[in-house]
Amino acid sequence: MSCNCKNEPRQELENYLENGNKTESDLIPILQKAQEIYGWLPPEVLSLISEKTGIKPAKIMGVVTFYAQFRTKPVGKNLILLCQGTACHVNGSADIESAVKGELNTEEGEMTEDGLFTYNNVACLGCCSLSPVMMIGDKTYGKLTKESTVRVLNEVAKGVKA
Repeated sequence: MSCNCKNEPRQELENYLENGNKTESDLIPILQKAQEIYGWLPPEVLSLISEKTGIKPAKIMGVVTFYAQFRTKPVGKNLILLCQGTACHVNGSADIESAVKGELNTEEGEMTEDGLFTYNNVACLGCCSLSPVMMIGDKTYGKLTKESTVRVLNEVAKGVKA
């Protein structure tokens, strides 16, 4: 998948960098802004950040790979976060992951063929009373079963508010 680094998104990132955001102490906000613009951090974008800030590529990659918030692969339109914390684990998060994998026909961290979904396991979503739980975008779905998980995925895929 191309990052489209030569058009409007590139200009938006360059404008952001030209407004004084160029030091190593600005690196995390720079990376967050780039990911907000592109949806992920393509190699071409990381090179651009290095070129415009003078921060060494190795330093940038060190930060990108250290923090889980940064993505080096494109993600689907709907990013699913599956909680694997203790409460969710005890209440069947493995079954929820199995339902997601089966319905989407994909593995963790991979984008579905249609580009609609990517799912990632996370340590905790802080919604233990709703376990097992997942988030899609900014919406939380709790007390999940295999059946309700499949229903939510189908509704989201159809653009229905679940």
